[in-house]
Amino acid sequence: MAEIKDPENTLVMETTKGKVVIELFPDLAPGHVGRIKELAREGAYDGVVFHRVIDGFMAQTGDVKFGNSTTSGFNPSRAGMGGSEKPDLKAEFNNMNHGRGTCSMARSQSPNSANSQFFICFENAAFLNRQYTVWGQVIEGMENVDNIKRGEPVQDPDKITSLKVAADVAA
Repeated sequence: MAEIKDPENTLVMETTKGKVVIELFPDLAPGHVGRIKELAREGAYDGVVFHRVIDGFMAQTGDVKFGNSTTSGFNPSRAGMGGSEKPDLKAEFNNMNHGRGTCSMARSQSPNSANSQFFICFENAAFLNRQYTVWGQVIEGMENVDNIKRGEPVQDPDKITSLKVAADVAA
């Protein structure tokens, strides 16, 4: 297992493909990291599907309104159109490269519209640099991300079964 240097700023994501460990970057994107941790601690991401997965680009998830397969609000045809009940976030664009394993916030055309959705890059996507907020990096389990079922939308999608802050996970 990857060495977790800062459990308060590390996520442990269990997916239908296996475990993924993500190091968070609170110095680069404090508001976005805070939101991801807040939603993770509420269990909001548990059961949320990977609704948009493009080979050679990225896997997108995090629609806690329409994409949570465990709630009555689950709507596969609308997954990707929702967020949380919390207000949208102000952009925290930074100089981190959107490379393999980068975790970044999804948004609409408005720079200040990120809310709960995020994506993980399969390969270098430098064209996104300074236009989307990078908030973390996969440090373990990228092979599990690579195995997430592709599609736009994805038929019978893979999902996050559990997303927790490492500090909250019993050893």
